[in-house]
Amino acid sequence: MVWQHFHHQADIGIRGIGDSLEKAFEEAARGLMAVICSPETIEPKEAVQIQCEADENDMLFADWINALIYEMDVRKMLFSRFEVRIHNHQLSAKAWGEKTDPEKHKLAVEVKAATFMELKVFLDSNNQWVAQCVVDV
Repeated sequence: MVWQHFHHQADIGIRGIGDSLEKAFEEAARGLMAVICSPETIEPKEAVQIQCEADENDMLFADWINALIYEMDVRKMLFSRFEVRIHNHQLSAKAWGEKTDPEKHKLAVEVKAATFMELKVFLDSNNQWVAQCVVDV
């Protein structure tokens, strides 16, 4: 499992890769956090439940990333650990993290939303799931 950033003009692409669709979504969430700060500085102290539903994996992924961004904004939190379950186009997840501390987390940029730019969820030639999109910063 791995997460990556990829270049996209003024914004940033995030990509999660995993042995399962759920693991790819989890890795992309780690990539999202790495856009904002160093993920290793975030302690998984408090769990937040997240639910999403969409007819297609691409849209479910965009909803997942946007739900994380929403929870970060509303709760003033950052997350470092993720557990995703997907069944019948419904995502049920937990994200663990802590309250944002600018001194501890050394925030780089604010992510506003997942976009439809480069939005793809697919099984690659190595039989690995890939979930990606560009996020608006």
